[in-house]
Formats: sequence, structure tokens, C-alpha cells
Amino acid sequence: MSNQLENLSFDITALHAAYAGGLSPADVVAEVYRRTEAVADPGIFIHLRPAAETLADAAHLPPFDPVAMPLWGVPFAIKDNIDLAGTPTTAGCPAYEFEPQEDAFAVAALKAAGAIPVGKTNLDQFATGLVGVRSPYPPPKNAVDPAIVPGGSSSGSAVAVAHGIVSFALGTDTAGSGRVPAALNNIVGLKPTLGALSNTGVVPACRTLDTISIFALTVPDAWRAFGAAARFDAADAFARDIPVAPMTLPPEAKIGVPNAATLEFFGDTRQAASFATALAHLEALGAKIVELDFTPFYEVAKMLYEGAWVAERLSVVDALIEKTPEALHPVTLQIIGSGAKLTAVDAFRGIYRLAELKRKATPLMDRVDLLCVPTIPTFYSVADLEEDPVGPNARLGTYTNFVNLMDLCGISVPTGPREDGRPGSITLLAQAGRDSTAAAVATRLHDVCAPSLGATEHVLPDSNPPTPGPGPGEYALAVVGAHMSGLPLNHELTSRGGRFLKAATTAPVYGFFALDGGPPERPGLLRSDKGSEIELEVWALPAQGFADFVASIPSPLSIGAIALSDGTTVKGFLVEHAGTIGAKDITEKGGWRAHLRSLVK
Repeated sequence: MSNQLENLSFDITALHAAYAGGLSPADVVAEVYRRTEAVADPGIFIHLRPAAETLADAAHLPPFDPVAMPLWGVPFAIKDNIDLAGTPTTAGCPAYEFEPQEDAFAVAALKAAGAIPVGKTNLDQFATGLVGVRSPYPPPKNAVDPAIVPGGSSSGSAVAVAHGIVSFALGTDTAGSGRVPAALNNIVGLKPTLGALSNTGVVPACRTLDTISIFALTVPDAWRAFGAAARFDAADAFARDIPVAPMTLPPEAKIGVPNAATLEFFGDTRQAASFATALAHLEALGAKIVELDFTPFYEVAKMLYEGAWVAERLSVVDALIEKTPEALHPVTLQIIGSGAKLTAVDAFRGIYRLAELKRKATPLMDRVDLLCVPTIPTFYSVADLEEDPVGPNARLGTYTNFVNLMDLCGISVPTGPREDGRPGSITLLAQAGRDSTAAAVATRLHDVCAPSLGATEHVLPDSNPPTPGPGPGEYALAVVGAHMSGLPLNHELTSRGGRFLKAATTAPVYGFFALDGGPPERPGLLRSDKGSEIELEVWALPAQGFADFVASIPSPLSIGAIALSDGTTVKGFLVEHAGTIGAKDITEKGGWRAHLRSLVK
């Protein structure tokens, strides 16, 4: 069993298969500590729990049941600005250390799902930095190439996952700290919609922009952890009740990318080639690439460290700086201390400027389903940071700093090694609440690229996504006309939180009519003895969105039960018989898109 365990991938699919075969959590815990010792990097953990405590947690697990406890027996690590009861929290500053009496809200949710915490990981002090070396503790070494920076601020969490020490780890992400370390260590980094994960028990960096993030070896693993942790916390004033929907692909994904004039790699031609290859993979998967002028996004990004949000960072540690400024890392003190020069007037000016830039950027987002950017524009070595501790850090945030200010969600995913062996990575971004769409596309891309898992030799397990269906608090709705993806009224679904589930056809018992009126033109579906199969799309809407949408439907249309060709039924658009009088029968076309194509011939 020893050799078998040493060679076991800690991705959750492999781990749960081993548990089903009789492996014990105690053996896995022992292997966590063996791997930690074998990696021999003292910079990964600030506080590694005593093995006896972790073994006690494993011993208290009920019998193996991955349905009731989706993270049963799964070891995980926690960034040391997130509370774990009985283990000190330092935020990377020994003078700030305290011992929490309660778990952070998200940590408690993960433990309730069966996950086993093993320790607290290193970070850029007070989560200020994207490089991972601004710590009074020994900085962790990049798991793939020790010469390059590990990425921050969630450095230890990313490195622990990349080495296969734990299955997943918690980080935080304000400016990219949950994505940049993922890119640099060849793993997945999930940055949820702000408020989807509670920040209760998290030492804030910028409280209005912070979120817990998740590092994992695969997208499904990150998604499973996210689903377990995403519980609404009324005690967190910034929490949002955002249901975790199943991962589902858009039917014809439009993906926005920086155009040639605004795509920046700082001269790194290998990184440019890696990004181009990733886009080619997305196109092969059926995506349509749309070039956009990214200038508004870059202007937003500059505001994070050049405006009022630096003062928000200062609000966390101003008392410590006033009393013992030497307790802070010199670069951290330089950055956060500059917030003292900002005034309330500056804060309001920043709010106004951000609103103006969002107004410019939002129409760009509305043109596409997702954005795709390089996670990082180029690489920097530890030696580069010794020469210039600020410039490389700023450049690493080129494609990350604007995301939380714009209230976007995102996921970084490995895309395979570059020509020089360094890990390739892209980030998919979506509007708030559309995490499932970004994760679904990321899963497909990861499957196609199939890189090794982190710094291990393990291969990507086969992904087996569940059959698309509505999630908790959602209702399925079939649409047959202008509400379908890419057509004029689709925004009436997406603006209400709608997400695409699947393309389907009706049972062969429906007539199909082009109704009078418009624009836009609308069809009507009517049960008929002389009917045919009609193409449609099934979407999921949250309960409130479904109610609002149904209330807006004009006569002679209505919502009824539609029989599908697979024998199931779904609520969808039907037309009253009176509405078909004088309408054109287009049943033979088999669908609205085919009808529209026939009009332009």
C-alpha cells in the first residue's frame, strides 16, 4: 500500500476512488505529512497542524459517503489570513498574530462537507502583492521552476496544491492573488463572484473587493470545493446569495479577447505564442473569438493601486503601522503607507472615475459571453524581484487588477507548457453570477490541453460533467424563437440570470408558426396532429428571474408544458390557437434559426 499511496494523485476523483477501494483517511493524512517533508520547502506553511490533530479530524469522519459529504477525507490547506480555530492567524506578520476561537465561515462549510484542514500557508504580507516573496517568513519556492517567483499573495496555497500535498487550498483574491499563483504553478485558480463566498473570518486587504479563492489540480475539483463553501452568510455585510449552478456550456460561446493594439506581453514572444495556441483550442471547441479594445479595463486596473483602494488597505493595519511600522515588510509598508496621503475627496473622485470606466467597459462585456486573457503577461524570476520589487509585481497584474473592481468572476486554467517548459495559462472572465459558464469552458479547454497536474507527473483525469439541468432555486425554460442564444431577445434571459442548459427538439407533435407583428419577429409553437420536431433551447432561470420573465409575456403567447423528443417535458413558450390565424406555417423549417436563414436567401 505504501508505494501505491505515494504514487496516488490527490485530485478528488482519484482520491475518492481509492477511498471506495478501502483506503483510510488516516493513511492519506500520513501521506500529506510525508509529502510535505519530502518537498522540503519550509516556506509553504507558516503553521502546519500537529499530525495528531489532523489524524483526530480524520478519525471523526462518518462512513465514506461522497454524496452526503462531497469532500469526504479530502486534505486542504488554508491561506494564513483565513481563520482556522486553534491555529494562529498571522496574515504574514508575526506582530499581528492572534489565535481565532472559531473557523472562518467558509472553512466551517468545507469541514462540514468532509474536508480535512492540514495547516496555514505563507503569503505576501497582508495579501499585498502578486509575487509571493513579500513575507518575513522564508518565501515558498515555485513548484515548477524554483528560479521564478511562486506568485502571490496566495503563494503557499498554490505551491502546496502544485506539489500534490493537498487536493485543494484556499487563497484570497483582491487583485489577482487567486489567479497569478495558479498560472505560475500550473494549477487551476477559481476566483468567484464577489460575495459568493463569505469573508467572515478573513483578514481583509480591501474589504469591498476581497474574496476567498480556490486552488485545485482540476476545474471539477475547484468547483466541488466552491459548491461546498458557497453558503450565504448573513453576518457578512458584503455576502450575496448566489446559487452555485451546474457547469454548462453556452451553445455558441462568444469570447472577447484584447485586440492587437491592446494585447500586452512586455516582449515575451513565447507567452504570446502560448496565448494564441489557447485561443486556437477555444475556436476548435466551437467558440467565436471577438477582438475588443481593452483600454477601459486597463484604466480600471490602474485605479487599484493608484487610487482610494490603497487607503482601504491602510484601514486594516493603520494602528499597527502607527505603533510598530518596523513590523511590516518594507515593500508592504511602502505600498500600504501611501494610502495615508489620500483624502475622502480622493475616494469620491475614485468612485466617480470607476463608474465612468465601467460605463465604457460594460457594452464590451455585453457583446460576448466571456472574456479570455493571459493570466500573466510574462514571467519574472526571484532575482528580478531583488532588483526591482515593485515594477514586476505591477506588470503581473496587467490582466487581473481590473477584475474585482469590475465585479467579474474568473477562473485561470493551465494550457500546457510553453516552448521553454514554463506553464501556459489563460483566465476566463464573466459577469457576476456567471461562474458556471466560465468554469464549464475552462473544463473543456483543460481537457483539450491536458497538461500534467501541477508539478506532479499525474495526468488529468477524465472529466465526466453531469447532464445539464437546473440547479437549486432554478427553473428550466424552453425557448423557440428570438430568445435563443445570439438572437435579439436573448438578453431578456441573461439579464435575469439565465444560463444555457442544452439544445433539444420537441416531440413530433407541434406545429410552428411565424406570427404577425414585430420587430423582432416571433414564432408560435402549437400542439398539432400534423406536427413535427422543432428545435429549441433549454435555459435555467432563478426563481425571481423566472417569475419576472413570465409576467412580461404578451398575448397570444403563454407558458405551458412542452414534450421533448427524449420523452421528458419542460416549461416553455406556446401560442394560443387564435394567435395562429393569419400566421405563416413554418413547421417544415424545423426551427426558428432555419426560418431566419431562409429569409436571407
